[in-house]
Amino acid sequence: MTSAPSSARATAPASIGNVGVGFDVLGLAFDAVRDSVTAHRESEPGIRLGSVSGLVDSLPAEVERNCALAAAQAVLDAAGAPFGCRIDIHKGVPLSAGMGGSAASAVAAAGAVNALLETPFATLDLLLPAMAGERVSADPPPWDNVMASLLGGLVIAARLDPPLIRRLPLPTGIACILFHPERKIETRRARELLSDTIAKDIAVEHARNIAGFVAGCASNDRELIAAGLRDVLIEPQRLPLLPELAAVQAAAIEAGALGCSFSGSGPSVFAWVPDEAAEACGAAMGGAFAAAGCGAKQYHAALICDGLRLEPMA
Repeated sequence: MTSAPSSARATAPASIGNVGVGFDVLGLAFDAVRDSVTAHRESEPGIRLGSVSGLVDSLPAEVERNCALAAAQAVLDAAGAPFGCRIDIHKGVPLSAGMGGSAASAVAAAGAVNALLETPFATLDLLLPAMAGERVSADPPPWDNVMASLLGGLVIAARLDPPLIRRLPLPTGIACILFHPERKIETRRARELLSDTIAKDIAVEHARNIAGFVAGCASNDRELIAAGLRDVLIEPQRLPLLPELAAVQAAAIEAGALGCSFSGSGPSVFAWVPDEAAEACGAAMGGAFAAAGCGAKQYHAALICDGLRLEPMA
């Protein structure tokens, strides 16, 4: 019987919460960037922060204020592990960008610590520990980024209690472009803008769109995808957070995108684009941001990708 390692490294991708039409229901892994977490077994119980590198060089050292540490502690608690861990974090996913930065850290930390257990949990069983990490960023924690970063691809939360999440089929020949503008939007603030009530006609249109989008993905029908990839529910309420969005959307659609919307709560904006239109869509979206006087960094990734992944130790 092989003993558990003393150190393990895991990575988890960025993610696009909601995927435009699927508020708190759909999530898409976005493998343009990933967070990496290395867990080192220590005899002293508890979780401690080690090195921090990448896009940031410091993060909170308190478990209750750090998504990765909280997720790591949740794995140890769930396993009743008799040891503690030191956690090194390399941030590849920007924070407060609508790219699932907190979820990527939580998922990667849960996966790294899990690999140190004598009997590791199955990947899907890491959902709730990773959610405990995401709770540091937003309470109650949204599922969309966590489940997508954990499983990869396009994921649906069909039920929350007990959890029922599944990867969905994805169409071929389509890529995802994302622009991260020079803005910051906190998830809590973005949720405060949302109304508790909704008109019946909006509810019906939203249901029509999400059904059409999922059906289009499953049947590789671009017309259905384009018809459904429109957010009539949440996006109109969040437009004040990024006034440039309307112009960027119009530019993307004109250049051939199937749909374009906020990534999560923003400020990042994503578009699904046919492979043959990717270059033109990227140029058009970037041009729209530039014309509005807003700098933005472009990312590009395939739709189909891994979620949580263990990496070899050097």
